[in-house]
Amino acid sequence: MSAMPSPFQRLRHAPLSRALLLAAALCAGPAFALSPSETPVPATYAGIIGLEDGLLAPEAWIAKLPQADAVILDRAAIDAQNARMRQLDASIIDLHALPAPLPQVWVREQIGKISRAPTRTLYDAQGREVSAAQLQAVTANVGLDAVPATRPIQYGLVVHRAALRAFPTELRVFSSQGDTDIDRFQESALFPGDAVAVLHESADGKWVFVASERYAAWMEKRFVGIGSAEQVFGYGAKGPYRVITAGKAFTAHTPEEPRVSDLQLEMGVRVPVLADWPVMDPVNGQQAHAGHVIQLPVRNDDGSLALVPALLPRSQESASDYLPLTQANLIRQAFKFLGERYGWGHSYDTRDCSGFVSEIYRSFGVLLPRNTSAQAISPALNRVPFTDKDSKAKRNDAIAKLQVGDLIYIPGHVMMMLGQANGMTWVIHDTSGGSWFDASGKRVHASLNGVSVTPLQPMMASDTASYIDRMTNIQRIRLQDTK
Repeated sequence: MSAMPSPFQRLRHAPLSRALLLAAALCAGPAFALSPSETPVPATYAGIIGLEDGLLAPEAWIAKLPQADAVILDRAAIDAQNARMRQLDASIIDLHALPAPLPQVWVREQIGKISRAPTRTLYDAQGREVSAAQLQAVTANVGLDAVPATRPIQYGLVVHRAALRAFPTELRVFSSQGDTDIDRFQESALFPGDAVAVLHESADGKWVFVASERYAAWMEKRFVGIGSAEQVFGYGAKGPYRVITAGKAFTAHTPEEPRVSDLQLEMGVRVPVLADWPVMDPVNGQQAHAGHVIQLPVRNDDGSLALVPALLPRSQESASDYLPLTQANLIRQAFKFLGERYGWGHSYDTRDCSGFVSEIYRSFGVLLPRNTSAQAISPALNRVPFTDKDSKAKRNDAIAKLQVGDLIYIPGHVMMMLGQANGMTWVIHDTSGGSWFDASGKRVHASLNGVSVTPLQPMMASDTASYIDRMTNIQRIRLQDTK
């Protein structure tokens, strides 16, 4: 078995289950601060240093750009970039290359990478300590002993926004009492139309361990329809399409077909259009002139996959294809999430810092790894790495050369560069919070807890180390021969 090439041997997660052993949280990150020794202290607006009301509008940033609508990568270049990502980045899973049939040792190895028994004290949503018996029941539901010697690969399509979990359980667990935002069993989420391979089923039969292109974890079985490889990989393989360009969109309400009623579709999700739908034929009881007739996957009662028509109202923002990748569009897409609640691992039907930048770029058809740990070091992007030996001058020079859309990484967090204003570099990011020193030297704390616009230079990882000091990488989505 060790000689068998495995896409999962190339998989570098930063799973939240592993973070059970860490003190720091992905995207929760250290607070940012303005050192009291730095004077003068810029004015604040809505609690943010140096912010002005106008900077909360995308057009203010776009107006600063001399070539805002210039195409950064055209469709052919993006396709080439995605091929490069799939070839070079170890965090991307090739579903076509999974071993068939699936060997027992291999399946157990993949599950073991993410379903590691917690060793620290955890608390439930009511602040009560999660008992050893509860944790034992959760780990037992993984059902490793029931993995057969071999099993055939099952492919499926996700039919509803579905949480990816470290364990097959809905139990939410937290590192401390009273802090219920960061569920340590929450990993990520998958969206309608995402393709998965099913590797195993939980002991209670309610969960499946799935591999998607960017992540492998547990999801509820009711959210996946099992079909043939031809059905799954053929879904949406040909146009016409609608690409969701809103932060999120919803299908029309339909009591006739509840499976596709009020279905949440995330930014960048691409769904096929049934262009030949007869004009006068209703779609689930509604005439279609005010919407787009799209095709969505559903799960039948027996678990099998079916594809059915649904209506995407024209009021829900979408486009006939991926958006042109320009600086103006990058800014506009990022601002569509402004103020959205931070959602660790895509909790709360929202997203976290790495999901935020991933879904912005997904609206242009650009593939990025799921987690900051993989994004930051991806060899498929134009990476500028930093070590603790790099000088402040080198780091500041790199900041001065940032371009709109560049991704800036510190341990556990990613920010997207917006532009320059008030003598500072500004970023937009999905962050759990921040703090800074005011003019009197008092530390001011803010529960930003969402997509926020902030300056970069005042951000501090500690009283003495700034975010720029802690910067590990800059990633740029550009032609590979440019910097």
